[in-house]
Amino acid sequence: MFRMIKIIFNAFLLVLAFIGFNAIGGQKYVEMAKTHIVNFVQERAEENAKKFGNFSGLHEEFQIDNTVNLFGYRAILAEHKASGQKMCIIDSKKKPLLTKEDIQSQNLEKQLQELADKFKYQAVSFHEINVISRGTLNVYNQTVPYAKFEAKANKLPFSDLAGIVASVTTTDGSEKLVLSISEQKRYSQLIADEFFRNVKEN
Repeated sequence: MFRMIKIIFNAFLLVLAFIGFNAIGGQKYVEMAKTHIVNFVQERAEENAKKFGNFSGLHEEFQIDNTVNLFGYRAILAEHKASGQKMCIIDSKKKPLLTKEDIQSQNLEKQLQELADKFKYQAVSFHEINVISRGTLNVYNQTVPYAKFEAKANKLPFSDLAGIVASVTTTDGSEKLVLSISEQKRYSQLIADEFFRNVKEN
């Protein structure tokens, strides 16, 4: 009985504390703190992005999400806010994960699968990779070949995805692997083109 009274009393105190917190504008302070944290994270991501190039020309529809360690390489992740399409640039320093010649080769599907298999114990794995078309992409003030592919993925909100992959060597000699992926039926090459043509060298 005493335990029950104690539980009710504690619950009553929590309700009073919550009412008091709101009465002195507590909700406003929570919202302000949340806004400051979001802004800080965004500013930090944009600051880290400068190591990959100049992103100042990006339209506001794009958001730099984060710079991460991906498969042991530094990478920058970005998103097209309206569609959720993702863009990624992986910096492999002087050792390319794939070269421009690889992107244009008839062996690319096998190379992409080998690359996916190498990282299959990471958070996401890909299989049934099929190259469906090729073209060129402007990135880092260069025109480079890309290959469009479709694949199956696990541990993503969708299993059927489409995307592009390209390789570029920047003037400092570092190799960058460029990717954009989305749900297969929602992938847009226009979004990828708009993002990457506004990625410049520092």
